[in-house]
Amino acid sequence: MGDRSDLQTLLLTMADNVYFQPPTNIELSYPCIIYKRDRAATRFADNIPYKDAKGYQITVIDANPDSEIPDKVAVLPMCMFDRFFPADNLNHFVYNIFF
Repeated sequence: MGDRSDLQTLLLTMADNVYFQPPTNIELSYPCIIYKRDRAATRFADNIPYKDAKGYQITVIDANPDSEIPDKVAVLPMCMFDRFFPADNLNHFVYNIFF
């Protein structure tokens, strides 16, 4: 896995509009991917952390309920589907990934 800039680059291959933790005053262009730091997974040996994987929540937002973008996100390594919800006539597909 890489760092956050590597994840940004990867997500840009799936959608033209990718935002990392966008502020509330920004106007989003759809379809888009929004992602944010969400969690971490730390592995220990002898009570000492030796590996830390950063977790991100990825949300694909698209007016098209049959969008291909969620399918592309879903096949990323260490990525798990979390939930789907409609809001403001847009479809939200939420995933969690360790990267």
